[in-house]
Amino acid sequence: MIQVTNIHKAFGDNEVLKGIDLYIQKGSVTVILGPSGSGKTTFLRCLNTLETPDQGVIEFDDGSLRVDFGSAPTKRELTALQHKSGMVFQSYNLFPHKTALENLMLGPVIGQGRNKAEVRQQALSLLEKVGLSDKADLYPFQLSGGQQQRVGIARALAIEPDLLLFDEPTSALDPELVQDVLLTMQELAAEGWTMVVVTHEINFARNVADQIVLMEGGYVVEAGPPEQLFETSEHPRTQAFLQRIKQ
Repeated sequence: MIQVTNIHKAFGDNEVLKGIDLYIQKGSVTVILGPSGSGKTTFLRCLNTLETPDQGVIEFDDGSLRVDFGSAPTKRELTALQHKSGMVFQSYNLFPHKTALENLMLGPVIGQGRNKAEVRQQALSLLEKVGLSDKADLYPFQLSGGQQQRVGIARALAIEPDLLLFDEPTSALDPELVQDVLLTMQELAAEGWTMVVVTHEINFARNVADQIVLMEGGYVVEAGPPEQLFETSEHPRTQAFLQRIKQ
């Protein structure tokens, strides 16, 4: 579905991504693991231009879009790439002055110019999908962290993206709220959504991912199915990471 080639990103003198190559299969779940500072979130944000890479190519293999960041991509190309993905943020990023329903409707109505009545019906269906049909008229401060994150997932779905991006979606939650969010993500994976997930939830990675990517120091150390990385990997940096998370 998506071929990522030689993505670089620096902030001043700090080179965070040093040439990332990755293929993301349609309908698959890719989980990105790695220590803090490895570039995981920066890479995720590059996939939908919340951060613009300094060089490299992101290409959809159906021919619908190819963006070469080494040759001054146009605003139209960057916007098209952003519209292909929905982002679920670590800190929810809901508009505090909008209800759950209104948060879902903003992107499709304002960003995509879709019919408000149709969007409203879709948004209500999505809230039901994530188990929050009775929370449509509540504001974020009236919701638990887990409920806010499920609204965030529904909001990402509302724009009908090709790709769902999750940036450590459970890290800000109390432990008892994590499972509801992970269950929602598992259901989306079962439905065939293409997902890229930055997370520290190792059990989710083992049980749900089709592809595990281990990053460190701005590079992809190893990528492959869960059984390769967790059970048979002989890469010393992978083994060192697994030892750290077992402690």
